[in-house]
Amino acid sequence: MRDKRAPVSRGRPSQYPVAEDRMVLPRPLRRIVRFCVSLATGRIHIPRHTGTASVFVMFGAVGLYGMSVGGHTQDVAQATTSAAGFAIEKVMVSGNVQTSEIDILQMLGLDGATSLLSLDIEAARRRLSELPWVEYAEVRKIYPKTIEVTLKERQAFGIWQHGSELSLIEKNGSVIAPLRDNKFASLPLFVGRDAETEAADFQQEMAKWPDLQRRVRAYVRVASRRWDLHLDNGVVISLPETDIQPALALLSRYETSEGLLERDIAAVDLRLADRTTIRLTPGAAERRDAAVAARAKALKKAGGET
Repeated sequence: MRDKRAPVSRGRPSQYPVAEDRMVLPRPLRRIVRFCVSLATGRIHIPRHTGTASVFVMFGAVGLYGMSVGGHTQDVAQATTSAAGFAIEKVMVSGNVQTSEIDILQMLGLDGATSLLSLDIEAARRRLSELPWVEYAEVRKIYPKTIEVTLKERQAFGIWQHGSELSLIEKNGSVIAPLRDNKFASLPLFVGRDAETEAADFQQEMAKWPDLQRRVRAYVRVASRRWDLHLDNGVVISLPETDIQPALALLSRYETSEGLLERDIAAVDLRLADRTTIRLTPGAAERRDAAVAARAKALKKAGGET
């Protein structure tokens, strides 16, 4: 039986090929082909100056690509935004006591034409934090032409002498900067290896004896184990490695009862708990030797007369 859906041939060849013989393009290609046909036949209207605009767009793209490859994008952006009225004209600084504004401006790298838009805030903050006195820096943009810089500076605790060098240190022993002038002459002086890291703890021990502490000119660390106190009158007090409080209490009793530190002595050795050794100055030793010799002579003479 004949299939009713099959085409019926009436003795002439079919005008069109059957559907199975036609080539069907993929959907994306169909749109492209239709657009090209419409463009070729004039059915699509192209606005005036489209070609000119396309040329400028192409030149602009080429220029941007060239700037990117050559690394000039930041320079061009800075010049453009500066010309548009965003050049930095004012820098407000707060929190700086030891850090000069000249150093701050140099670290920011401002040249009078730097654009506020192109300034990298995080990079500026990192550069400022590299300054010796700066513990923390904050940089903020205030449009259209101002930068606000807020610093937190490190605090000098003492002066550390290592070899022939003098440096300012923090309470934790970190070195801040070399000592350049006498502005910090009132700070305590710590001398020797490891003195900078042990200074704060030792100062807490000495704080219990303020009268003695006021007379100390230098705290000298000996062999990274113990301390010597160099007083304002030249007397050197040698402290034990541990338990320095009993030794300082004994020294305080001697000073109260005998005025020990006002005498003509060179050193007081408190390193041994069961004895205290006192060394006289050369002049005092000579006078003592002369007195002892005179007394011995007098005793000898008195013995001869009897």
